[in-house]
Amino acid sequence: MKHRRRKPANYQIITITGVFLVILLIVIAVWTDKAVRPVASLQAEHLSLIETNRTVEEAVSKYISTENCSYSDFVTVKYDSSGRVASVEARTQNINKVQSEIALEINSRLEKSESYASVPVGSLTGSYFLAGKGMKIRLRICPASKADVRLKSEFTSAGNNQTCHRISAEVTADIKSSLPIYDFETETSFEFLLAESIIVGEVPERSICAWKEY
Repeated sequence: MKHRRRKPANYQIITITGVFLVILLIVIAVWTDKAVRPVASLQAEHLSLIETNRTVEEAVSKYISTENCSYSDFVTVKYDSSGRVASVEARTQNINKVQSEIALEINSRLEKSESYASVPVGSLTGSYFLAGKGMKIRLRICPASKADVRLKSEFTSAGNNQTCHRISAEVTADIKSSLPIYDFETETSFEFLLAESIIVGEVPERSICAWKEY
């Protein structure tokens, strides 16, 4: 009768050690993911804000330089027979046109926006002592954003019997993560001056109230 050979004790030790190492690696991986993911999300959000800021500024700057917007494109100031300001009337059609074109330019650029950034592993741990240290991980920044644009009108005193009228574009961008691991959602706003003029003479109250944000 044949007897089965017992497996050597070394084999059992190696097996147990191997199982222990696998479990240890899984525990470390889970812990690292929980520790790193929030910081990685903050880094991705920060980099997405920077990328969105750059994209919006480039889009608006290009539009302003190309279209050469002037004060008369948005407003018509009417005077009475004695030369006093009778009314300040908004050119609604032009305002809506500019607002739509700026929004279209921004959103078109945001759809194509994509950049990469290298972040040291130490910076992802959230530790002050490890910040900026270690090998670098390449993050793909592709913010899924949508921007809304509205034109604002503001009257301010510019001295004795003078009023400064500013027309600006306020851009609000909603930014969301485009990758599951970078879980964030935030909003950022910008304001760009489109045109301004000094109106000499008292501006009728009804003219100021007649202007509304589009």
